[in-house]
Amino acid sequence: MSEFFEVPEGVKNERADKWLAGLFPDRSRSQWQKMLDAGCVRNEVTGTALTRKTAISAGDKLRVEIPEESRPGVVPVEIPLDVLFEDEDLIVINKSAGMVTHPGAGTADDTLVHALLHHTGGKLAMAGGELRPGVVHRLDKETSGLIVFAKSDFAYHAMVEKFAEREIHKEYIALVDKAPDLLAGSIKAPIDRDPNNRVKMAIREEGKSAWTDWFVLEKFGKDAALVRCVLHTGRTHQIRVHLAHIGHPILGDRVYGKVVHRHEGWPLPRVMLHAWHLKFEHPVSGQMLDLTAFPPTDFSNLATFLREKFGSRITGY
Repeated sequence: MSEFFEVPEGVKNERADKWLAGLFPDRSRSQWQKMLDAGCVRNEVTGTALTRKTAISAGDKLRVEIPEESRPGVVPVEIPLDVLFEDEDLIVINKSAGMVTHPGAGTADDTLVHALLHHTGGKLAMAGGELRPGVVHRLDKETSGLIVFAKSDFAYHAMVEKFAEREIHKEYIALVDKAPDLLAGSIKAPIDRDPNNRVKMAIREEGKSAWTDWFVLEKFGKDAALVRCVLHTGRTHQIRVHLAHIGHPILGDRVYGKVVHRHEGWPLPRVMLHAWHLKFEHPVSGQMLDLTAFPPTDFSNLATFLREKFGSRITGY
């Protein structure tokens, strides 16, 4: 299989193996190194093969010859799932914290895709690719809650469009550090890759527009709060970045938050973020789906801990 592409703006003198692995995470860096060693990646203009260390920059025209034997695949694996809705076209899962949405570099055979291929007998939309069948949106590994998969290609394309056109009502709940003085607010701050750390996102003027509304549901003294977030866009790590931006990082977030001394002894097993409410029109039947998933035990246990330690005030939101 042959694929051609042009390196986009913003790339300058990056190692071929590292850049390709970052752009196409379905294959690991070591897999890309083997393909480069085998001469599978060439400069379309000069015809020369790239090496692992070849410097790639914006405007380079590359052709990748993918050998048949190197094509990845996903096998079904029997893993318990919490299914909230399912028909011939869609399936909605209440994802457990710690479960990866789809295979990629460094993942094992325990992702949601592996589990869903077994549950559905292999009936997932293949329009998203061999490693991402049915995937129309994603949740971070540590985030729990509602996630939608497409079982038919028609539903896949329709749901991708709905997410792009912001026709999906998405609500999350989070336990955050320090109780906000205000009870509600709106964050409109663009998000892009952190130039100093490519695995992080950051607020940047040149980034993509991002909009999060937030509402305080419960205050635990001045030390923490339960917050509901409504997403109007769907940027990577959006809620985590936005809440940290206003000084209230999500508890357990060791990437965007700060692990301070007063958190010692708090039960913080993960990023305390839960996708709890989805509402959208079914792309085939036209049925309005209004789904809610209550938070898992680790989330509830931390909320109980905070109530007992600092007290509680319900806000009415």
